[in-house]
Amino acid sequence: MLRCELLRDRGVVVLTPQGPLEKADFESLARTLDPYIADKGKLAGLMIEARAFPGWADFAALAAHLKFIKSHHTKVERIAIVSEGGLMKHSPTIASYFVAPDIRTFGFGEKPQALAWLESGQR
Repeated sequence: MLRCELLRDRGVVVLTPQGPLEKADFESLARTLDPYIADKGKLAGLMIEARAFPGWADFAALAAHLKFIKSHHTKVERIAIVSEGGLMKHSPTIASYFVAPDIRTFGFGEKPQALAWLESGQR
C-alpha cells in the first residue's frame, strides 16, 4: 500500500509505502497527480519517505511502477528519498541513467530538509 499526500501549495507529493507496493497504488497515484500536472505543468518534487524499500506485491505491481515512471518522470523536477539506507540510498545513482529529475537522498529524520530542497527547485 502506498500513502500519497499532495501538498498542492508547494507542488510536492509525499509518498509513504506502508507495505509491498501494488498495481492499484500506481493507478491511484496517477489519478491523484494527473489533474494537478495538467493544471500546473509539473510537480516541483516527489518525496519517497520509507525506512526501507518494501518491494512489490507481484509482477503486475512492478510493471505498473515502471509504467508510472515512464509516463511521469519528465513531469517532476526533483525526487527526494528519505530513508535509513539500503537499496533506497543507492537508487539515485542507478535511476539517474533512466529518469529526468534530479534525485537526492536524505536520512530518515531529514524530512524538513528534503522538503526544502524539493521546493528550492521550482522554476
